[in-house]
Amino acid sequence: MTLRTRFAPSPTGFLHIGGARTALFCHLHARAHGGTTVLRIEDTDRQRSTREAVEAILGGMHWMGLDPDEGPFFQSAHHERHLAEAHRLLAEGRAYRCTCSVEELDAMREEQREKGIKPRYDGRCRDRDPASLGDASSVIRFKTPRGGEVAWNDLIQGEIRFDNDELDDLILVRSDGSPTYNLAVVVDDYDMAITLVLRGEDHISNTPRQIHLLEALGYPRPEYAHMPLLHGADGAKLSKRHGAVSVLQYREEGFLPAAVNNYLVRLGWSHGDQEFFTMQELERLFDVTRLGRSASIFNQEKLLWLNGQHMRVADPADLAKELSWHIERQGLPHPGQDRLLAIIPHFQERSKTMVEMLEKCRFLLVDQLHAYDDAGIAHHYSQALRPAMEDLCKRLKDLEQSLWELPHVEAVFKDVLAGHQLKMGKLAQPVRLALTGTTVSPGIYETLILLGRERTIDRLERFLSIVQ
Repeated sequence: MTLRTRFAPSPTGFLHIGGARTALFCHLHARAHGGTTVLRIEDTDRQRSTREAVEAILGGMHWMGLDPDEGPFFQSAHHERHLAEAHRLLAEGRAYRCTCSVEELDAMREEQREKGIKPRYDGRCRDRDPASLGDASSVIRFKTPRGGEVAWNDLIQGEIRFDNDELDDLILVRSDGSPTYNLAVVVDDYDMAITLVLRGEDHISNTPRQIHLLEALGYPRPEYAHMPLLHGADGAKLSKRHGAVSVLQYREEGFLPAAVNNYLVRLGWSHGDQEFFTMQELERLFDVTRLGRSASIFNQEKLLWLNGQHMRVADPADLAKELSWHIERQGLPHPGQDRLLAIIPHFQERSKTMVEMLEKCRFLLVDQLHAYDDAGIAHHYSQALRPAMEDLCKRLKDLEQSLWELPHVEAVFKDVLAGHQLKMGKLAQPVRLALTGTTVSPGIYETLILLGRERTIDRLERFLSIVQ
């Protein structure tokens, strides 16, 4: 049987890092086993579901390279199908109408608490004659088997067992006629031929209920794999303060999708001592059965380190795509693909994020500098250096555009150094300040070549006019 797994987010917010990890694991396991991924948007909560959230989920998955093989499908489109199956169970005597009011249920639970009993529905409508209920407002409840237990071999957690007597009769259809989560999920998983349900361990309590529904409906049981949740460094469940923010916020902060995927997969999964993985390696090696059972700690610093590693070895064309996105987002002039491919290799080793790369190469994208590092000027420039800088500017003007290449630029620079009896550092830093506005850039000759003849001369002259 072909492996089919699904990612089923609710469109009530952005795709956060925990949800992204689930989507990633579904994708990787399917790829490693020749399977298929399905994206199902569980939008049955009409009040909280939004189109903006759907777009955020799709955008986050696309950025991470996790576009599904099938979908997105919307759970709300199968509303009639869900209700039909609930009414089939009702007709077969596997479900029943319950007319208990909210007040009656509240009183029942309060009485149970007073007696030290776990609050739950006590099945008081289970054996009532349906004909006696008339047109009273009701829900449809499932007749959970009594006695015995339900068990499954979880691919991550191992064998899990629940006593049936610990489970009450769950609601399948609400009084307003809308199907509930557990019913919709079971029917959709069957209709979409899902063979592996991979999700967070917070869904373990839903699984015995869903297995009972599967059996009552005559559906085959998929395999289950419940992933441990992510925690912050303080041991608490991952929240916004730990980094559980939108996946696209990580893009805004300059992270690469390859690094985010690499980091997320290492939260609970390993392959020897290897830390660095390409997506191609992960799609070949990953298996959910090798996930640990303990909660994983999300560490932003480790992600930052890993991002730097990926930036160093990335194809400049891949970085150009991300750098272009950041350039456009900041409203900077785009220099063109060929220009970016020439710029990027000079900054890969120097940057841990794409935001940092953009800041370091910003001087190459703008026509004029609008600010200089004042502390750098105070430290590196003095009027005694002015003659040398003026001489350098004149000599560079005399260098024809056709000769604006590294050997010729280097020769001019060295002639000026020799003529003014200066060491490289004495002249290179004020020149770097004039050209970039900062004291950090690629090598000074490379900086001149990257900036180009006209901009180099213009910035030297402008700097000299400012620092009178």
